[in-house]
Amino acid sequence: MKTRAAVLRGVGVDWEVTDVELDPPHAGEVLVKMAYAGICHSDEHFYTGDSVPSAEMEEMMRAAGVPVPEWFPMLGGHEGAGIVEEVGPEVHTLKPGDHVAISFLPACGSCRWCATGHTYLCDVGADLYSKSMTTDHTCRRHVDGEDLMAMMQVGTFSEYVVASERSLVKINEWIPLEAASLVSCGVTTGFGSGSVAAGTEAGDTVVVIGVGGIGMNAVQGAKAAGAKHIVAVDPNEFKRQIAPNFGATHTAADAGAALELVKEITWGVMADRVVLTPGVVPADLILMAMLLLRKGGTCVLTGMAKISDLTVPLSLPDMVSSCKTLKGVLYGEMNPRDAMPKLLSMYEAGTIKLDELVTQKYKLDDINEAMRDLRAGNNIRGVIAFG
Repeated sequence: MKTRAAVLRGVGVDWEVTDVELDPPHAGEVLVKMAYAGICHSDEHFYTGDSVPSAEMEEMMRAAGVPVPEWFPMLGGHEGAGIVEEVGPEVHTLKPGDHVAISFLPACGSCRWCATGHTYLCDVGADLYSKSMTTDHTCRRHVDGEDLMAMMQVGTFSEYVVASERSLVKINEWIPLEAASLVSCGVTTGFGSGSVAAGTEAGDTVVVIGVGGIGMNAVQGAKAAGAKHIVAVDPNEFKRQIAPNFGATHTAADAGAALELVKEITWGVMADRVVLTPGVVPADLILMAMLLLRKGGTCVLTGMAKISDLTVPLSLPDMVSSCKTLKGVLYGEMNPRDAMPKLLSMYEAGTIKLDELVTQKYKLDDINEAMRDLRAGNNIRGVIAFG
């Protein structure tokens, strides 16, 4: 079948909305008619090239035995929700008509990581940048006679998606699909970063640097965990103004201003947790984040840095003598099949906000406008509405 979809053909090239040839679902796969797709900075990283290795880095990867993907052409999008249209053989948990949220991290349920409750580290989920499906390692998407990679093995910037059953989470049909689309990535990653991954406890002081689609939900996560002070840091005035609606108690325009503020509100003790969620993490921000921490504090690195940034300034004596922790975090250390229904239940109960995160809706044909708005910081979360 043919489906209209947004394709990125190279670094710095505008997204192209074109017809993509989509094969029927094979064993263990599902065809989904998309309702909404979220606009996330992870897609932007491929437009800017921040997540694309240089030729020299690719050579190093090959020498180390690391597979180098064919990045382009790429079908974008990894966040969204829709309705099951068709299921392939050996699909046991879904049927046509079911409502589903996309999980950009598939989980096999049987590898070491899944078996120990860390499905966000699943071995199957590690194979996200391949043109071949994780199910049988053949291709389902084609454009102009060429096989097409799909972002995170899903590619939600498309009217229809063929994905592994492992990449789909069934949700209650009364949940608005727009709200469900947000828990695919941004809400879950952010909420978990500000609560589970950071280890936030009641009474803590938490600093969230970068309060867009991920960071605003880190604020919500810190609030749900019982933080006393939540400092939202962002140069964008619009985001600072809206942050208190999601639980921020204080705001600051940059990390330097936050440093003085945190000194004041903690009587010099400093922050228990710092969460880094800007669109792109500059290397020198790590040092500032660690200075914001108290003794024994934890800094969570959720935002992505440029792939070419290989050195990070750190005060190692301070890190050791003050027992500080710097940790990388994926998906907020939450597990999709558990976290998505839980967060949607909290949404139903009114304890977290989802609808208020959506600041702009776009049609698929407006994908480049949506990306420009993301770059400009005009949205907390923009979404593509299909149909």
